[in-house]
This record gives sequence, C-alpha cells and structure tokens, in this order.
Amino acid sequence: MPSLHDLIYSLTWFGDSGFLLPASLWIAVWLALRRATWPSAALWIVLFGLGSSLILASKLAFLGWGVGSARFNFTGISGHTAISASVWPVACWLAVSRWEHRVRVLAATAGCLFALAIGVSRIALDAHSWSEVIVGYVVGFTVSGAFLWQQHRLPHPRVNWALVLVSLATPVLFLRPGTPAPTQDLLELIAVRMAGIERPYTRDDLLTGRRPLGIG
Repeated sequence: MPSLHDLIYSLTWFGDSGFLLPASLWIAVWLALRRATWPSAALWIVLFGLGSSLILASKLAFLGWGVGSARFNFTGISGHTAISASVWPVACWLAVSRWEHRVRVLAATAGCLFALAIGVSRIALDAHSWSEVIVGYVVGFTVSGAFLWQQHRLPHPRVNWALVLVSLATPVLFLRPGTPAPTQDLLELIAVRMAGIERPYTRDDLLTGRRPLGIG
C-alpha cells in the first residue's frame, strides 16, 4: 500500500514541466484546429508564454544572482504551482467544451482546486515555501483566468473530451510517471554560466547571507 509521502509525490508530478509543457502545447493545437478558434489559440499562446517567462525570469534571477527575500523565504515562483494553475483549469474546461456552460464552469473550478492541491504538495515535500506557492498560484490563475474570461467574446471551441484526455496522457509515453523533468538542473547550469559563479544560489545562501564564489 502506497505511503502518504508516495501519494503526495505522485500528486506533485502532475505539476511537473515534463508533464504540463506538452499539455500546454496540445491545448494550443486543439484550439488551432478550427479557423474560428484561432484567436483563442493565439490568446493562450501569449498568456501562457508571458506566465512561463515570468517563472523563468524569477528562477534565473535567484539561481544566478540571489534575487529573493529572506524575510518571506522567497527564492522564486513555484513553477509546479504556476504551470498547474495555468494549464489544469483550461484543460478541464476544454475537455467539456461541448457541454453546457454550467459544466464548463465546474470543470474549470475543479482544475483550479487540483492545481491548488499540487501547490500544497510542494510545501509538504519541502520543495517550496508558502510565499513561493502563493505567488505561483496567483501567476497561474491570472493566466488561466484571463484566458477563460475572454472566451465569452470569442468563438467557442468544441473539442472531443477523449482527444483532450489522450493528449494529456502523451507525456507518459516518454517519462515514467513520477520521474521529474531535468528542468531545474538545466536552469541551474544556465544561471551559473550567465552569472559567472561556481555554483547556483541556494535557499541556505539566502537565509544565511552567503554568496557563491565567482569563476576565475
């Protein structure tokens, strides 16, 4: 029988970039299939791109230059939380896009709650602080909320729910469930080279005031 830690770890994987970045691309694909919903596809790409850029910038700023807050124990936006709050409400909404408005609202709400649970799992695993998860949820909810809010002005997509579920499952073909994508390692490597330091900043550095040595 799986332990509570195993269940929490499984939950947090549904916010991993290796799982949700392909899902975000599938959302754009399904919205772009019909000419009438091209504006929705463009809106999604812009909003998700802006949110992802903000996450990336906050992580590189801390890893390379120590930009954060010791007072709030903040080392950057929680990527798992932010991407989850961006993708899951929209994915759930899209899965029931052929159904009535009330069902679509309930589905999007379920996606928001699922994203919130993923954020809490990051705290339970000591991967992030409360401040990082809260900011991540606000960023992600802004992306999905802005997208869904604009849908009453745009042609409504009608995607088969089975296609959405199959597309969401495609990362399983390439990543074993529970295996995180090497995103953090890649960001650390980029930050170290950009900042010219021998190692990336860590939470301990922030809280104790240490600074990594420069290269050379």
